[in-house]
Amino acid sequence: MSGVRALILEQVPALRRYARALTGDRERADDLVQDTLARSLSRIHLWRPAASIRPWLFTIMHNLFLNERRRASRTVPLGADPAEPAADRADSRALLDDLDRALGQLAEDQRAAVLLVGVEEMSYDDAAKVLGIPIGTLMSRLSRGREQLRRLLDGDGRPRIRRVK
Repeated sequence: MSGVRALILEQVPALRRYARALTGDRERADDLVQDTLARSLSRIHLWRPAASIRPWLFTIMHNLFLNERRRASRTVPLGADPAEPAADRADSRALLDDLDRALGQLAEDQRAAVLLVGVEEMSYDDAAKVLGIPIGTLMSRLSRGREQLRRLLDGDGRPRIRRVK
């Protein structure tokens, strides 16, 4: 069992990156990672040792995130105003913030595909398994997501944010 725990712990940095990208909030990301680790340890008997543990953990995280989103969509947040970015940010931080904002504007299914393949460098096969979709669907979502990111980011890296009322 300690060998399996070591395999799981090796994936914590990647799980944190993915959780942070999914949630956009450090505290919620930490909670999501913790829930993922707890769920994986309580259900370790369901993991097949012949398979890589990474896609299995990402599948658990993705499903937990979707469940959280479904629960949150049933409730109305009180006084949720997004914070305005500071005007004097360093260029590199501003670019990361712009990219994060642009990723946040992608459709959820496209964002998940872009993050798993582009950021976590998962194979198409593993990413498709995590999302529970065929590889062709993953490739389509990835293509559409990348194209949408290109549209959102101008030549200077700033997203074109349009308000719709």
